[in-house]
Amino acid sequence: MPFDSTGPATPTQLVDDARTRVTRWDFAPGNTTGWHKHEMDYVIVILTDAKMAYEQNGEVIEREVKAGDTYARGMGIEHDVFNPGPGMLSFIEVELKD
Repeated sequence: MPFDSTGPATPTQLVDDARTRVTRWDFAPGNTTGWHKHEMDYVIVILTDAKMAYEQNGEVIEREVKAGDTYARGMGIEHDVFNPGPGMLSFIEVELKD
């Protein structure tokens, strides 16, 4: 079930070198990344206290996140990320190249 998006989140590429690709993502309320999957393992570092939701494998997970929270995921999982909250959601995504 797709999220009711108000528009796309804003990606800002910060680094793209031989070892990593680093992107800052900024989501106004209702923004989504759109469905995608990563071709590399990656780490997320949350920059704002906010609500965050994502959908994968037909399941929607929503949770409160705090600035400094981190998580890691493996490549290949198709998903969509959504800001269901009233304020901005921002995070840094660090993709790890071979």
